Amino acid sequence: MIHRGTRLVVNLAALEHNYKFLRSKTSDSTLFMAVVKAQAYGHGLVPVAQKLQECGVDYFAVAYVDEAVELRNNGITTPILVLHAQQHNLPDCIERCIEPVIYSKEMLEDFYAFAKAKHQTNYPVHLEFNTGLNRIGIDGEELDAILEMLNKQDHLKVKGLMSHLAASEDLEEITFTQKQIDTFTELAKKAESVLGYDCIKHQCNTSGILNFPNAHFDMVRSGIGLYGYGNDKKYQDNFKPVGTLKSVVSQVRSIKKGESISYNRSHHASKDMTYAVIPLGHGDGMKRVYGYGGAFVYINGKPARTLGIICMDMFMVDVTDIPCKRGDEVVIYDNEHNAQEMAEEVGIISYELITGIQARVPRVYIEEGV
Repeated sequence: MIHRGTRLVVNLAALEHNYKFLRSKTSDSTLFMAVVKAQAYGHGLVPVAQKLQECGVDYFAVAYVDEAVELRNNGITTPILVLHAQQHNLPDCIERCIEPVIYSKEMLEDFYAFAKAKHQTNYPVHLEFNTGLNRIGIDGEELDAILEMLNKQDHLKVKGLMSHLAASEDLEEITFTQKQIDTFTELAKKAESVLGYDCIKHQCNTSGILNFPNAHFDMVRSGIGLYGYGNDKKYQDNFKPVGTLKSVVSQVRSIKKGESISYNRSHHASKDMTYAVIPLGHGDGMKRVYGYGGAFVYINGKPARTLGIICMDMFMVDVTDIPCKRGDEVVIYDNEHNAQEMAEEVGIISYELITGIQARVPRVYIEEGV
């Protein structure tokens, strides 16, 4: 099928390239966890996970249990970690062989009750320590009580110990990051000593993989890097953005000097001009922050700046000096004009842009050389 309308083109060959690059930064003995939460950062949960399973990743991570269930329903047999499991769907973990992160005493009590009711023995869980991100996680002073609870039962077994770096991409925060690494090392050592066995230890995200090889431990986790962004310009040439967001010109119109365009008359023409209408709006993930000239798109290789407010289903761009017609292709972002650059122009990050592309934008999967 030839897709000519608005679509997100996902290059699975670029995904494999990024995985291999990140894998090259770790030792052969270090496990690799691919983070595919939020629909694989907007690229499509199942096709991305299927490709990464073919590539040989050791683990998947998702945010919520329903994402893990969707993976299991579509043939993913690789271990899956749920980073932010919720009390109401913990039973699904056991039914689908999904490993939850235990991030509080209350979560441990809840999951223990489910595992006991299901007559589980040594069901695998991961403990998350709060080492400075201050989001979720077990604080150091809580650890003794948690370990005591675990050692009094045999329904659960700690398979992994983890934490999350807060600023691994910011080299001005090296001291803080190293403190996080040292704290995690200390807590993990204590936990393994009390439990009496070794666990899979993991703390590094994409930037941690690149900037803190001393903290790779037994496993690393990567999200944004897999999709082509390294959080650092010095690494960007090593990554290939996986997604290309494209649309088409649906209409070319003219306007006279002094007339206005879009809601609230948000652009007034300072001269006679021509503009194109693009069938993509904030209902699709083209955020309103890109209005008022906040972004360029590319039509026939030339940059066209947005005009006025981004509408829910469409937006307008200035094509006064760009020959174009209905049906011409529009590139919102691609490898050359990537999502990170587009996001930075308006003060947001690539994550916000790529994860915001809504489900009504079709995903088209290709495998082209990179």
